[in-house]
Amino acid sequence: MTMETVTTTPISVAAQTGEDINGVEMSKAQQAQQHQKKNRIQVSNTKKPLFFYVNLAKRYIQQHNEVELSALGMAITTVVTIAEILKNNGLATEKKVLTSTVGMQDENKGRLVQKAKIEIVLGKSEKFDSLMTAASTTPPLETNDEQDKE
Repeated sequence: MTMETVTTTPISVAAQTGEDINGVEMSKAQQAQQHQKKNRIQVSNTKKPLFFYVNLAKRYIQQHNEVELSALGMAITTVVTIAEILKNNGLATEKKVLTSTVGMQDENKGRLVQKAKIEIVLGKSEKFDSLMTAASTTPPLETNDEQDKE
């Protein structure tokens, strides 16, 4: 496992949406470079439930053999939880953990605010395929109602 700490240059919210800091459209090449990672999941702790991200990460590991989970600020704990669930279930191994700070424009006050950022890269474990096969072939557990009918 590699642990790094990096401080990155300020990025405005506009820069993440296809405009640069001056409000000018970015070129298609610049946008493509930003969205180049097909196996990256940017986690929010307000938009989707935890297991949405866990299941999405499983699918990305299946397709790409690894997944990169990233989050800012308060969502960092969610990313760590997702990574731990996948590791503890034997589905993934930790490849890299990168922490940094990112400067962003505060929407309300218009000033530059430093936000913590984490990126965790998880790789496919040796047992991944057999665990996923076992999970898909396991019959659902009977509920008490179904047992009472017998």
